[in-house]
Amino acid sequence: MLFYPFVAGAVAINLFLAGLIAHAVGYSAITPVDAVIWSIPLGIPATWAAGRWVRGLMDEADG
Repeated sequence: MLFYPFVAGAVAINLFLAGLIAHAVGYSAITPVDAVIWSIPLGIPATWAAGRWVRGLMDEADG
């Protein structure tokens, strides 16, 4: 739960930048507002993946 705002923000940034790349190829650009709106539901599985990754790092540090 604590990771969600940070991960959702990262997802929004990545969506916006992917939209800029898509615009260079010929597709329509993604607005920053659309990127934030799409990052709300997409942030949930990304947060789960980030949590598993951090948990794995903690387990590895414990030995």
